[in-house]
Amino acid sequence: MTSFSDSRPRRSVLYVPANSERALEKIPSLDCDVVILDLEDAVAPEAKDAAREAMRHFLRESRPANCGIVIRINPLASEWGTEDLLAARAARPDAILLPKVDGPRDVLDADAALDEMDAPPGLALWAMVETPKAIFNLGATAELGRDPAARLGCLVAGTNDLIKETGVLATPDRRYLVPWLLQLVAAARAAGIDALDGVMNDFRDMDAFESECIEGRNMGFDGKTLIHPAQIEVANRIFMPSENEIAAAEEVVAAFAQPENAGKGVIAVGGRMVERLHLGQAERLLAKVGR
Repeated sequence: MTSFSDSRPRRSVLYVPANSERALEKIPSLDCDVVILDLEDAVAPEAKDAAREAMRHFLRESRPANCGIVIRINPLASEWGTEDLLAARAARPDAILLPKVDGPRDVLDADAALDEMDAPPGLALWAMVETPKAIFNLGATAELGRDPAARLGCLVAGTNDLIKETGVLATPDRRYLVPWLLQLVAAARAAGIDALDGVMNDFRDMDAFESECIEGRNMGFDGKTLIHPAQIEVANRIFMPSENEIAAAEEVVAAFAQPENAGKGVIAVGGRMVERLHLGQAERLLAKVGR
């Protein structure tokens, strides 16, 4: 199954409170790859029902064509979770983002609920990694990405909650978070799914934000989650593959397409040995830049 999680870039993924009419109105003019309509952390308990209705109305009347749409629901075990999931499924987003995912069971429960709702197979699930249990269960959770029926397409770092739940010091260089972030990327790569870096709260310090984007890309993340439109341009620029990377990927794809290389697992390309796993990486990169 090819889903939204496999075929579109996620360089810039912007959280938008679903109950903010002003923020919703701005979405069609933004250049982000994905918008997450947030029913969870960005919405106060007394505003949950209104946020759900605002989300429904926005996607029914003003669904944007310029970006992917993901809906972050409240935990299924919460008093709002079931209604959120029903509303999200009916709103036909590209994916539903599950918060506070401690392990595989949280994903499987949401998948089973969507199956009961007769949700289309292409509706993906994304999982927030923001608790200590989530870190310990990363491998098992990410492995669900190998089974299309489980719907899992992306892991999202919830760095603010990780800091809160673990008590680690939030330093500008994120030194105490980096080991967990690298685990997240490794788990996602092992399962063939995507990984998104966490947010940076100070949206006015663009130099620091650019440095954090560069660090995230160097760690292997596909993109970054954002809290303000001002961060979109930098994220798009930093997480866009370079022309050299694109050219190298095209060279690998072209080499494996040669008749004499049919069936070969390893070939020489540009003076180096490449395997079919490199072909898969090259195809994935080219798909995300539309080539």
